[in-house]
Amino acid sequence: MRLLKQLAAVAAVALAGSLSVGAADWNVPLTLLLGLATAALSLLVYAWVVRRTEHRAPVEVAVRGAGPALGRGALIGAGMFAAVIASIAAFGGYRVTGWGSAAGAVALVGFMAAGAVTEELLFRGVLFRIVEERAGTWGALLLTAALFGLAHLPNPNATLWSSLAVAVEAGALLAAVYAATRNLWVPIGVHFGWNFVAGGVFGADVSGRSGPDGLLNGVTSGSTALSGGGFGPEGSVYALLAGVTLTAVFMWLARRRGNVVPRRRRATAADPAATLAP
Repeated sequence: MRLLKQLAAVAAVALAGSLSVGAADWNVPLTLLLGLATAALSLLVYAWVVRRTEHRAPVEVAVRGAGPALGRGALIGAGMFAAVIASIAAFGGYRVTGWGSAAGAVALVGFMAAGAVTEELLFRGVLFRIVEERAGTWGALLLTAALFGLAHLPNPNATLWSSLAVAVEAGALLAAVYAATRNLWVPIGVHFGWNFVAGGVFGADVSGRSGPDGLLNGVTSGSTALSGGGFGPEGSVYALLAGVTLTAVFMWLARRRGNVVPRRRRATAADPAATLAP
C-alpha cells in the first residue's frame, strides 16, 4: 500500500510539472524556473510521503551532503556521455557543425532537472527501494530496469532495441548507483549529467526527443548501432557497453560495502530446533 501511495504522490507532481514545463514551450526563464520548481517540489513531496507512510526520516534525500553527492553523480554522468559521444565521433557517427545556443542550454537545465529528479524518485526512490525489501537487490534491479526501459518505449523513434539499451545503460546502472551509495543524490546527478551534456552541450537527441539547440550544433549519422539513429546516442552500442561496464563497477562497490540485499525467503515451517529448545 505504501508503494502505491508513494508512487501516486510523486507521479502527481511529476505529471503537473511535465504539463507546466511543456506549456512553457521552451521559453527560457519559464522552462528553467518551472523545471527547477518541479524538481524541488517532487523532493519535498517524496520526503513528506515517506515520513507519513514509513514513519522514518527519508535519509536517502537528506540535505546534508546533497551538494557533493549531486556533483559526483553529475561528473560521472557527464563523463560517461562524453566518452560515448567521443567513441561515436571516432568512427564518423557524430560531428559538430557549429555553435548552438546558450539560451537553449539554460532552458535544458530546468527541463533535464525535472526529468532526472522525478524519474529517480519514482524508479529508484520508490520502486527499487521497496521491491528490494522482498526481491533483494538483484531482483529489484532487474525488475525496475525492465520497467524503466518499457517506460521509454512510447518515446519518439523508440524501438525494442532502444528500450533494451535504456533498460541496461540507465535502468540497471542507476539502480546499481543507488545500491552502492544508498542515497538518491548520486543517481539523480548521474541522470542529470548524462541528459544535460547530451542535449545541452552536444546538441544530441535524448531518448528520442529533440529540444532547443545546446551549446553545440551536432549531427549524428551512420548505422543505428553506431550512432543510435533517431533515438539518439542512447541507442548506440557504445552507450550500452558503457552502461554495462559502470553497472558492474557499482554493483561491485555495493557488494564490497555490504549493500547487496538478499532475496527474502518465505518461511515454510517452524524451525525444528526452536521446538526442542528448553
